[in-house]
Amino acid sequence: MGCRIVVLISGSGSNLQALIDDLRTNPADGAIVGVVSNRAEAYGLERARTAGIAALSLSHRDYPDRDSFDQALIRQIDALNPDLILLAGFMRILTPDFVNHYAGRLLNIHPSLLPKYKGLHTHQRALEAGDDEHGATIHFVTEELDGGPLVVQGRIPVETGDTPESLAERVHRLEHRLYPLAMRWFIEGRLRLIDGRACLDGEPIAAAGLRLEDFEFSQRESDNA
Repeated sequence: MGCRIVVLISGSGSNLQALIDDLRTNPADGAIVGVVSNRAEAYGLERARTAGIAALSLSHRDYPDRDSFDQALIRQIDALNPDLILLAGFMRILTPDFVNHYAGRLLNIHPSLLPKYKGLHTHQRALEAGDDEHGATIHFVTEELDGGPLVVQGRIPVETGDTPESLAERVHRLEHRLYPLAMRWFIEGRLRLIDGRACLDGEPIAAAGLRLEDFEFSQRESDNA
């Protein structure tokens, strides 16, 4: 099977669907072997079932504290023997024990151009700051919230009249291009965390991350050759 992937979600799972669709359209030496949610009603679990993927739920409300929940989550994930764990709208702050257990094989997607706007309400904050561009970032997860080494970013212009909702809709579409790319790099052995730095093809990625536009342009050039 190659690279075994587990995806953690809390909601509708639109990024999960983008990952599923990418692997279906362009088969790779890897597969999503399980989807885990802290909310049993999360629609993303139905997406997993429809795709024939194990859909599991573990409610944080059943545990007295964050540590005990994360330990139970580790046991559930480890039973799937994963090589890569993708956070796709998993709305939990993870403990250091959890993050360190999966060091180097835990990625997250965040709806801002990190290091700007860590945490929540990123679209509103970008608008309030008067930013002329916004976007999304893939990064390795470390103990610092939304602070791990950046992998790749996608950017969109902020348009006149944008609202948090319109901005969120365009960022979501961007995320659906961004996450499959990073997943595929990891599956292919190209993306790794080496000595605390994100590396692509063995070369350290600049602190600001790579730009999605550069890779999509390269692909278009290749397609037109």
